[in-house]
Amino acid sequence: MDIGMVGLGRMGGNMATRLVRGGHRVVAYDRDPDTRDHANANGLETVDSLEHLAEHLVSPRVIWVMVPSGNPTEGTMSALIEVLQEGDTVIDGGNSHYKDSMRRGAEFQRLGLAMIDAGVSGGVWGLDDGYCLMVGGDDDVVASVEPCFRTLATSTESGYAHVGPLGAGHFVKMIHNGIEYGLMQAYAEGFDLMRAKGLFNLDIAQISDLWNHGSVVRSWLLELTANTLQGNPTLADIEPWVEDSGEGRWTVEESIELAVPIPVISIALQTRFRSRQSDSFGFKMLAAMRNQFGGHSLRRRG
Repeated sequence: MDIGMVGLGRMGGNMATRLVRGGHRVVAYDRDPDTRDHANANGLETVDSLEHLAEHLVSPRVIWVMVPSGNPTEGTMSALIEVLQEGDTVIDGGNSHYKDSMRRGAEFQRLGLAMIDAGVSGGVWGLDDGYCLMVGGDDDVVASVEPCFRTLATSTESGYAHVGPLGAGHFVKMIHNGIEYGLMQAYAEGFDLMRAKGLFNLDIAQISDLWNHGSVVRSWLLELTANTLQGNPTLADIEPWVEDSGEGRWTVEESIELAVPIPVISIALQTRFRSRQSDSFGFKMLAAMRNQFGGHSLRRRG
């Protein structure tokens, strides 16, 4: 199967390479010429425009888009409408909001184009280990592209599921990332607590590896934690600033819309916000109030 890949960042480039290894022909485009040159030097067939991408693929075309969510995806989708023809299929493999995917899919359908939303998990390890693919779209459209999904997945039998109609793929991926927030926060808090217990002089790198052998909290996230701690046990060179990609926020917003409580994910998101406040007015207020009602001491600067 021929696939057009738009976006050759780390994830998109790895996915394109895995598809080629699986016997697919991939024609790739990235707006950055240096990225295209790098991909070309590593054996990928590249073109210098979306128009040329369409010209180099046999109809009906399949285009996989791997660009950041929001305006980059919006602009790419609009540009593809201008160069594709009836019967072509576009797969959005980025972290788009599921409602945006549903809106774009409806627009594509009016023009005779098909769309699939594919939530992708696996990160930089997916090239060799395969990806977890959460796919949304019409049954016949998804079936026509299934060989591509099977190639990218962890195996031909697992790692890929058609989870529902268009929008369902990105919805499931959104919830997946929300759960990830909670898991990461729990690990971070537990290791922080162990590190603070100076009485035992715990080797937290050793413990992170230990827990991955038979423990009920073992996971791939814990494996990555162990890798990090073995090379950098104090994390001294890392700033305590944690970004969020947006899907945690969307998950919390969805919980409000559906009136379904998700306190762990919500607190994990709020904690990421707090990590970016090196001079928190809120914490100052808490200290001042304790001083006012209980005469508790204040730590003052200077």
